[in-house]
Formats: sequence, C-alpha cells, structure tokens
Amino acid sequence: MKQFIFLTILCVLSFSTSAQTNSNFEITGTVIDGSTNDGLEFSTVSLLNAADSSLVDGGITDVNGFFRLTPKPGNYLLKAQFISYTTRFISIKLERNNPKINLGKIVLNPDTETLDEVVVTSAKDQMQLELDKRVFNVSENLANIGANASEILEQIPSVAVDVEGNVSLRGSNNVRILVDGKPSGLVGLNNQDGLRQLQGDLIERIEVVTNPSARYEAEGSAGIINIILKKDKKRGFNGSFTANAGYPYNYGFSGNVNYRTGRFNLFSSYGLGYRENPGGGFTDRISYGEDTIATFIDNDRVRTGLAHNIRVGTDFYFNDNNILTASGLVRISDEENTTDITYFDRNVNGQLIGNIFREDFEKEDDDNIEYDLAYKKIFKEEGHELNAQFQFRDNAETEQNSISEADLLLDGPLEEYQRVLNVQNDRNILMQIDYVYPISKTKKFEAGYRGTIREISSDYIVEQRDSLGNFVPIEEVFEGLNLSNKFIYEEDVHATYAIFENKMDRWGYQLGLRLEQTYITLFQREGNLEDTKEYLNAFPSAFVSYKLSKIRTLQASYSRRLSRPRFWYLNPFSSFTDPRNIRRGNTDLDPSYTDSYEVGLLNNLEKASIYFGGYYRYTTGTIERIDVAGIFANQPATISTPYNIGTEDAFGIEANFSYDPVRWFNVNGNANIYQASTDGSFEGQELSREALTANFRLNTRIKLGDVNVQVSGNYRAPENTVQGSRKSFYTMDLGANMEVLKGKGTLTLSVNDVFNTRIWRGNLVTPTLVEESEFQWRYRQTRLSFSYRINQKKQREGRGDGDYEGGDEF
Repeated sequence: MKQFIFLTILCVLSFSTSAQTNSNFEITGTVIDGSTNDGLEFSTVSLLNAADSSLVDGGITDVNGFFRLTPKPGNYLLKAQFISYTTRFISIKLERNNPKINLGKIVLNPDTETLDEVVVTSAKDQMQLELDKRVFNVSENLANIGANASEILEQIPSVAVDVEGNVSLRGSNNVRILVDGKPSGLVGLNNQDGLRQLQGDLIERIEVVTNPSARYEAEGSAGIINIILKKDKKRGFNGSFTANAGYPYNYGFSGNVNYRTGRFNLFSSYGLGYRENPGGGFTDRISYGEDTIATFIDNDRVRTGLAHNIRVGTDFYFNDNNILTASGLVRISDEENTTDITYFDRNVNGQLIGNIFREDFEKEDDDNIEYDLAYKKIFKEEGHELNAQFQFRDNAETEQNSISEADLLLDGPLEEYQRVLNVQNDRNILMQIDYVYPISKTKKFEAGYRGTIREISSDYIVEQRDSLGNFVPIEEVFEGLNLSNKFIYEEDVHATYAIFENKMDRWGYQLGLRLEQTYITLFQREGNLEDTKEYLNAFPSAFVSYKLSKIRTLQASYSRRLSRPRFWYLNPFSSFTDPRNIRRGNTDLDPSYTDSYEVGLLNNLEKASIYFGGYYRYTTGTIERIDVAGIFANQPATISTPYNIGTEDAFGIEANFSYDPVRWFNVNGNANIYQASTDGSFEGQELSREALTANFRLNTRIKLGDVNVQVSGNYRAPENTVQGSRKSFYTMDLGANMEVLKGKGTLTLSVNDVFNTRIWRGNLVTPTLVEESEFQWRYRQTRLSFSYRINQKKQREGRGDGDYEGGDEF
C-alpha cells in the first residue's frame, strides 16, 4: 500500500508538470574522443556571445559525452574543450524559425604536443555524485594502493566491512556486489574470501547505488555495489604496472595493458598477490543452566594466501555501430590458515575445570573460470541501442582442515584429533538483453530480459579419531551429532523490466516495473530431504528530479527490492573450527522484502559538490542470526542460526561533500546517521530493538611541492543488536605519493590503521548466555608501492577546466 501511494503521488506530480518548460530553444550535441570514438565525459561546453565572447551558458557533459543548453535566440560561439585535447569552436545562429539545433558529434582529438610536454598533476575527485549513484575513484585514494577489494570497500562512505569480511551498506548486509555491472567469479563463492583475493590495483572505480531502478536485478534490499575494473580503449599500445610490498607480509604485482588497432581493441590484466594477515581476539562468556560455567576463549589466527587473477578480452568493431566483446578470466588462489584457540573453563566457584588448546590448520584451494560474450548495436538515433550478453561461471573450492588438541590441565600432548573436508562448487549461467529507444530528445523507453541459472553444492565430511586411533565419521563417536552432509542449492530466476523516462528543462522523472519469477530447489543427503520454493514478484521503481537552478538539483526515489537467503544461511552444516562457537544454516528461510524511499538535494558548485538527503526502508521477513546456549560434542557452546524474525523500520540522514578551495588542497567527507527499529520474536522471546548509530568519514589531500599527502579518519558509533550491542571504534590512515620518471611513475607510501584501533567489540545478552567479545581481523599495515605507465598519463580529472564555473551536469 505504501509503494502504491508513493507511486501515485509521483505520477500526478510528474505528469502535471510535463508541459512546463522555460524555453523552446535548445542546443544539443555529443563531445567525442577522436582517438576512440567514445563519448568524452566531463568535457566543458561554453556558450559565448558572438559579439563580445561573454559567457552566456554552459556546463559539463555526462557519461556519454552528451550536453544540452537552453539559451535565448541569438548569435553564439560554442566552445568545447577537455584538458590535453584540442579545443573546438562552432558558430551557431539560434532563431525562432530554427529553435532546436543538434550539433551531432563534436570530435576532440588528443593534443599530442600537450600530452608530450605537460604532466597533469590534478586528479579525479575521489567522490562524484550522480543522479542515481555515487562514484568513487578509488585509485585516487592513497590508502587503497596495494590494498585488496575488501580493504578498499572499508574506505567507501556508508559501506562497512565487519570482522568476518561481510559487507554492509547503510547498516544493512543485504547488499548485492557486482563486477562490471554483473555477478562475477572474482568475488568467489562467498564475497568475503573473493574480495580479499582481488587486487585493488585492478579496480578503476566503485559505484554505490542505494536505490536501484527496475533496470537492475531486484536482489539486494540495501542496494548495489558495482566494482568497475580497469580497461582502456586508446589507440596503439598502452598500459600500467604496479608493484608493492608491505608489513605484515604483503607483496603484489598487477598490470593492465591495451592495444587498439584497426577493428580490434585487445585488453588484458594480471594480478598476483601474497599476504599474511595476523589477527585475534577473545570471548568472555557465562553460560547459565544446570551448571553455571564461565568460559574464556583466546583466539589467535594467521591467514596467508597466494592469489592470481588473469583477465583477457577483445572488442571487435564490425563498424562504429556494431561491437562484439569477448573476454575471459581465471582466478586461482591457495590459502593456508592457522587458528590457535585456548579454552579456560571455570565453575561457579572460579575453579579451573578445563583447559584445552586447539590448533586448526586449513588449506584452501579456489579455482574460478569465467567467460563473457557481449554484443552492442548502436542505431542512428542518439541513445538508441541494443545490448546482449551471455556469461558462464564455474567456481570450485576445496577446504581441508587438520585439527589437533591438547589437554593442558592434564599436560596432554598435542595430537591430530579431527579432520574436515569440504568440497564446494558454484556454476552460473547468465543471459541478458537490454533495449533503449529514444522516443524524443527528452523521452526514452527501456526494456529487457535477464535470466540466471545457478547450482551450488557443498559436500561436507567431518572425521574424528576413535579410541583405537582410527579416523571415523564423527557421527560414530558422538551419537546424534550429524555434521557430515551434502547440500545442493538450485536457483533459476527469470526477469523482465520496462522503464519510461522523461527529462525536461527542470523536471525529470522515471517510472519502472520489474517482474521476477524464482524457482528454488534444496536437497540434503542427510535424511534424503528435498524442498522446492517458487514465487513471482513485482518490483516497481520511481525517480523524480527537479533542477532548482543550474547548480542545485532535488531528487526523490522509490524502489522495492528483496534479499534471498544466502547459500551459507541455508546450508544446515555446522562450522567446526571453533566447537564452542557454532554457526549453521536454516533451510526454512524465506526472502525478506524491502520498500525503500529516498530524497536528496545535490549541489554542484564551482569548487565543491554537496549532497544532503534522507532515506527510509521498511523490511518484512527480516533475517537475523539468533545465538543460543547449547551442548555441542559434549561441550557447552554458543549455536548461531539465522531466522526470519519480523519487521524492521530503518531511517536516516546522509551528507556527502567534496571541496577544493585551492588547487593544492581537497577535503571530502561523509556522515550517515540512522536508526533501525526491529520488531521480532523467536520461540516466545521478544527480539525488538531500537538502534541509533552513525558513521563519519573525513579525508584530506594536500599537495606539498612534488608530494601529495593524504590523511583519512573513520568513526563508527556504537549500535544495539537484537541480542546485545556493538561498541564504537575509530581508525586513521596516512598516505603520501610523488611523481617520478618525468610523470611516468608514481611512488606511494601508506599506513593503514595508524593507531591499530580497528577492533570489533561487542556483547551478547540472552536468558541463558552473557558474553563480551573482541576481535581484530588484521593489524596495522604499512605498504610501499611503485606504479609505471606506458603511453599513459594520470587518469582524467573529474572536473573540467573551461570557462563555465557552474559545474552543472546535463
């Protein structure tokens, strides 16, 4: 009902203003890069009076190089320019009998003399605000150089990565992570491991879409994080290479090369990374039952891994309007992880009744192969195009654990005690087609189809040494303890969508609808159980924008999304590294559904961009992990299982800004303050919560002579959970770089978590369990890196350098 009322208001508001225009005169065109025939984003377009060259109107081009001006009739001189490119001047006579002029393609060619002699020292803004998303040019953040994708996401405003590597957006972990706009094997079978193995030097930028339209898949109620990989299209041969070393041990190399000639554009990238991540923490727990037991658990771990990422592909231009792209990638990673856990058990009198040392050595091999084939058809009309894509992914992961134990209370020896083997596989097929038809210069229609076929399997076996010293299934040692299992998850999703968009002088709106049909099959070898689920859902979306002035835009949006339970939330097997902290899945989980509303004000000023907005999310079927005290393998343990517990209302305010008072200084920041109200229950226990929390980030970049210095800070306020709370923490990062080798190389030194304060702390309170915990995933890191560019300068800057100072984007 809420989304119906909201859509009705938007429709009435939009159509009631559809006839409003300030002018019947317009000048349009598209600025093109002459070396690639691609749209030249961020070009400056200035409209000058032909009589005295005074500035009349202007702005910067959008992502496709398109611009639109609405001046009064008169004689003008249009100036199109971009840094390191030649400048074009075009004479224009705008008359009442010729009120609309389309200049078509305005070609700017690279200024070879400028490219050879001028070193571009300015950089893209780290944060750029667009109508439906925020773009973060992560390569401009010095703390990201030599980092992996997971560490880079920690630097993104409104994004958080918890102690286990789970990614959340605006306080919700129901976020969809894509690579180049689609699912990818680069993030692995589960996002946590794949993101840690993806070298950050392969990433061009990250897009955060907090309220996606019907164009996007409906998965991810909190929004979408889209990781864009580096790929160039400049003619000839060019590339860049980066090597880094750090402490704790962190070594890496990555390279991107591109060769464009004739009809072919060949691109490839390779990343190699080795790292050691020491970490650890503790849990202080009291379990209430027939016997009250106090347990202190000390945890130390070291994760080591060697990962290779290889990506190759080609664009074949049949002509300027028909492009076929074929690409493939391979990701191979080998990890060796060691976890040392010591348990101290005391009775109600404080007497030590148990002292066990447990060592878990895990070897993990992960192989991923991905193939992509894409076709793009560009029609004669501006913006009229057809895109088709096919993708196949196959990810295989094998985990082998050797677990040893020693009874320190009895001075027992450390002996291999248990073995675990987990073989996982994830196969995906993606088919997608998108069509865009421009009805007029201000209206367009989009439609498309997307189909995914997915099968995930996990074959899990746990063995334990029996009284004779032989390894047997653990079920033979502990009666009623069923751990070994094979679990298969099959998911087919077929979706269609349609979008209508209208952009006028001041008003703009977009209405969309997406239909998704989902088929799910679950199979468990244990008990020979099979379950099927099928559901058809409609996901509407609506966007409205109003230009208050050339530099100020008001935006409002609505979308409906869902979050399907993750594979690990469904898989009923129990983790076994720490038998006192058991995490398992629940095959009875259902999707959660979210209605998301957002309104914001975007200001593009001469030297700053500022966004201020508010948002509200209403979620049904909220999924939360519920911790209970229990007995596992004859030992007291905390057992964590996900359940659909009820509903959640989340609302907040968010502000982003970027300010360049002078050319050598930039400051940007983000503030997100939100409250989440959960109304739920589990087995008669009320699980309602009121959580008010906030995240703050501030980043400054200063140029001192030839050296760029960056200081970043992050603060996360405390937050209540349904069974306890998470405490606050703050971090600080430092970085500095300088250009060497006449601008062809860059040397960077960075320190992440300067004060070693990135520590997750929390408490848990239930009728049968009370605990305090603390964990640090990795310690302070120091990195030194060197980048070298061949036939490249630094990345294009995000702001134009022309006469127009309004910063308005068309």
